[in-house]
Amino acid sequence: MRIARFSIDGNVAFGAVEGNSPDELVLDIIKGIPFADFELSGTKVPLSKVRLLPPVLPNKVVAFGRNYAEHAAELGHEVPDAPFAFFKPSTSVIGPGDPIAYPSFSKELHHEAELAVVIVRMCREVPRERVKDVILGYTCANDVTARDVQRREKQWARAKGFDSSCPLGPWVETDLDPSDLTIQCTVNGEQRQLGRTSQMIHSIEDLIVNISEAMTLLPGDVVLTGTPAGVGPLNVGDEVAVTIQGIGTLTNKVIKRD
Repeated sequence: MRIARFSIDGNVAFGAVEGNSPDELVLDIIKGIPFADFELSGTKVPLSKVRLLPPVLPNKVVAFGRNYAEHAAELGHEVPDAPFAFFKPSTSVIGPGDPIAYPSFSKELHHEAELAVVIVRMCREVPRERVKDVILGYTCANDVTARDVQRREKQWARAKGFDSSCPLGPWVETDLDPSDLTIQCTVNGEQRQLGRTSQMIHSIEDLIVNISEAMTLLPGDVVLTGTPAGVGPLNVGDEVAVTIQGIGTLTNKVIKRD
């Protein structure tokens, strides 16, 4: 099932995306929320009539860096022995079609296409064999990074946590095997990144076990799993698109920050 979060006539709801052709997609509005038992209402609205929002509003976004060897190498980093985590605040999250505001304190903005994992229930110290039980599904993410700030400040709070630095969407796919999916990023239609989730150094199970040893994950929290090689610059006016096999495409445009 593809679960989207959307607004229509000033109201916000979740819906199940139905159909295959982009021109024929409809939303069957969900009764309740997707983090508990829910029913489909049978009330359907065309996707073209709504505004898609970030598919979830996470309490926190836990991101893992250097989880693809070629990406670590292209930035001159060593591959970490254990998962390497950092955070993006909830205020960094935007949805499909929302603008990425180029931060005033950076002159080198980069795209990073990533598979995002959405947590379905409160959990802590998750055993490896139970990881699938705490996952709602998967969506596309762009870990937008102020690369010059990342290098200069060493720690990554401002470089990766500024407003609009975490586009998510277009929806959550709940029925998906994430072990070997194509991840692609294009800028203005030109391919920049192309990799596969099978190239991850640490698996999704590794990442969930690692972070849940330290902290409680809540429904709607998001875990970013790292980016393949090919990261590169974004400029004002660019349109950046992240496409993941079996999920869809997340598209955002870069604008000048007011």
